[in-house]
Amino acid sequence: MSSKMSSSGEEQHTERDQSGLHRERSDSPEPSCVSMKSHESMDHPLRFREGDGSPAESFQKEKIMKINHLESIFKNLEHKLISLVKKELKRFKKLLSADYPACSEREVEGEEDQSSSRDEVLKITLNMLRNMEQTDLANTLQSKLVFMYQEELKSKLTEKFNRINEGISQHGTPILLNEIYTELYITEGGSGEVNDEHEVRQIETASRRPATQETPIKCNDLFKDRSIRTVLTKGVAGIGKTVSVQKFILDWGEEKANQDILFIFPLPFRELNLMKKRKFSLMELLHCFFPETKQLRSIKSDDYKVLFIFDGLDECRLPLDFQNNESLWDVTDSASVDVLLTNLIKGNLLPSALLWITSRPAAANQIPPECVDLVTEIQGFSDPQKEEYFRKRISDQSLANKIISHMRSSRSLYIMCHIPVFCWIAAIVLERVLGGAESGEIPKTLTQMFTHFLIFQIKHKNQKYHGKYDTDLQQARKMILALGKLAFQQLEKGNLIFYEEDLRECGVDVREVSVYSGVCTQIFREEFGLHLGKVFCFVHLSVQEFLAALYASLSFISKDGTKQLTTDLSGIFRESSMSDFLKSAVDKALQSEKGHLDLFLRFLLGLSLESNQTLLRGLLTQTGSRSHSKEETVQYIKEKIRENPSPEKSINLFHCLNELNDHSLVKEVQKYLNSKYYSRLDGVSLSPAQWSALVFVLLNSEEELEEFDLNKYDRSEECVLNMLPVIKASRRVVLQACNLTEKSCAALFSALSSNSSSLRELELENCIKLQDSGAEMLSNLCCSLLENRHCKLEKLKLHKCSIKGEGFAALASALKSNSSSNLRELHLDSSIPGDTGLKLLSDLLEDPSCKLEKLSITITDP
Repeated sequence: MSSKMSSSGEEQHTERDQSGLHRERSDSPEPSCVSMKSHESMDHPLRFREGDGSPAESFQKEKIMKINHLESIFKNLEHKLISLVKKELKRFKKLLSADYPACSEREVEGEEDQSSSRDEVLKITLNMLRNMEQTDLANTLQSKLVFMYQEELKSKLTEKFNRINEGISQHGTPILLNEIYTELYITEGGSGEVNDEHEVRQIETASRRPATQETPIKCNDLFKDRSIRTVLTKGVAGIGKTVSVQKFILDWGEEKANQDILFIFPLPFRELNLMKKRKFSLMELLHCFFPETKQLRSIKSDDYKVLFIFDGLDECRLPLDFQNNESLWDVTDSASVDVLLTNLIKGNLLPSALLWITSRPAAANQIPPECVDLVTEIQGFSDPQKEEYFRKRISDQSLANKIISHMRSSRSLYIMCHIPVFCWIAAIVLERVLGGAESGEIPKTLTQMFTHFLIFQIKHKNQKYHGKYDTDLQQARKMILALGKLAFQQLEKGNLIFYEEDLRECGVDVREVSVYSGVCTQIFREEFGLHLGKVFCFVHLSVQEFLAALYASLSFISKDGTKQLTTDLSGIFRESSMSDFLKSAVDKALQSEKGHLDLFLRFLLGLSLESNQTLLRGLLTQTGSRSHSKEETVQYIKEKIRENPSPEKSINLFHCLNELNDHSLVKEVQKYLNSKYYSRLDGVSLSPAQWSALVFVLLNSEEELEEFDLNKYDRSEECVLNMLPVIKASRRVVLQACNLTEKSCAALFSALSSNSSSLRELELENCIKLQDSGAEMLSNLCCSLLENRHCKLEKLKLHKCSIKGEGFAALASALKSNSSSNLRELHLDSSIPGDTGLKLLSDLLEDPSCKLEKLSITITDP
């Protein structure tokens, strides 16, 4: 009986093992001898109803069971391997067919899990083909597969970047990028030097620079020069860096440009920040961001062009420790994202890969200069491009003309239109105000413009998400305060992007903030199939500064929550009256050498006006309790102007007066300049405030500053020093009989050699107070100017400046040492030129490396 049962048990297990699917046959007429707990029966000896066999028999049966089970597993494995290999070989054969398009291959759903196995089959296939001396066939197969991955990547990136949301709003209808894109003015040259001045100062400087002054370069031509590996593109916030990147990628994806580049991998810093605590190899990082490239196991940039785009260096929260980070040479070695980036930028990883990095000017120095081959700068909209934008953006051309006319009438607004994002804000506001959808005064100042923009956002939010225009003022006030607190705290930290933890620290509801599509936005990368988290930012730095100023104003009025603030600005909240609060803010702004609080101050002062508070009625629930005298603030600012601060600070103080609707100083100077009796200011004594007003009027004139001729003003050293901002912004400068000293000469040439100088022609005549020592000093300063790489001087005239032979030789040496000098004409006179100096200068005309075309030397009587 025992034997019979043993045989029956073995038959059952054999049946089970061969099928590989069932533990026993459920329809057997015989009583079951195997436990129904099949998992237990796999690993334990069988137990029989009528006695057990001997230990030797049980061991033998268990051994047979395991052998049969292993046999079953390997038969199943063999079947799957053969199926996979056959399938892949069939695919490879199709790819190698002459009439088979590589782009028709797409990974079907369910195959992604097998990608690593398929990669191994590919490796074996390529290895076997090469062992069979079919190297050409192996190379062709590998190449076709790479192009297949390229097509998949192009498709994904084109789908992502063919539309944009203006104002980086994630709500509303996206707009086709190709329909609204305006070619931005990108200039070649410059350096990765830091410019940490407030970006509004930089915008004002750029707006005075003639469009023809720089050599433009098209975005799609950045990598035409094969010697260029890394390009650093600078530009102030909102100027169009990210849109330029998107257009570059879209043109590549649509096969309009740069088809010699096989792969483009856009890796924004704002998303890389979210991965700073994780470790990857470079390939793993790419697979994480671009799943469609998972079968691409390695990149050999020597074989084909690969471009990495790192957008937003100023948003980077990685250390980027180029000096101390470990060196990495293999794309399959794992490290932190920070280490991967520094090695990629230094050229340790993929030395032949191309890199494009974008940054705001203040952060550009994070990349070592030796790692950058070309520095470019996005200059923003020229005046014709501003008008082109409004005509494209506003379908009603009559309304577009009204908007353009209004913007031109307000110089401060028109200057800000240099930034594409501000054009978008202005279009939103003025389309409604001038179009009749909104009533009230037409915005003429920045504060008025941003106040209208904020009100529109609140109304738009309620109308879009609640189906009505009625605004819940209590909820809106709570939300604006939360956003303002976020803006205020992050502004002092210098952050333009924030993460969920930043919002939570400020008490901001993450879900509610996403509704404010034009004010603060969520950015998801769902198309990559990743849960990278959420990134937030205001549409532009100016919006952040406006909300920060609004928060400061509301908080001071209500004394709500400011005791917890520990920022550098928190001291202004200790003042007892609104007037003292504003005076304290003026003092704080003037203490900042780089003007980091310039725009914040302008907004804060503008928001103190009753007219702007009326617009925000409801949000300002306690306005009347802390009213103040506007005139008291105006007088305080005028006092500060009289103290003669730096020209840049004076100019911002005039902008502050403009926000307070006070134009008295400007009108005083304009009245004199427009007088029919006005010819020159010679002998007229101007106060420091009047000098500052004169500079402000000239710099904010609609007319281009083509020439500064000292003869039109006052031929004095005082005039030269006070008018330096105007001199620096002029293309041609003529200084005659002004008795410059060493101090004024040094200040003059420092201004003219700055990167923001527009100087093209310089004429100096009889302008040195000291003879021999003065002539030597002037000669040395001219040489320093010509040797400066920022100098754009094309014509230099030195008459009656007592330059002698040594000075001639020094000028020749300076021109010869600076091969990038733009000087085309040099006019000199001297009573003692010296043979050596004359020959050295004459030889420059024959020197092919020197651009000098015209040399005029007049020998004068001693």
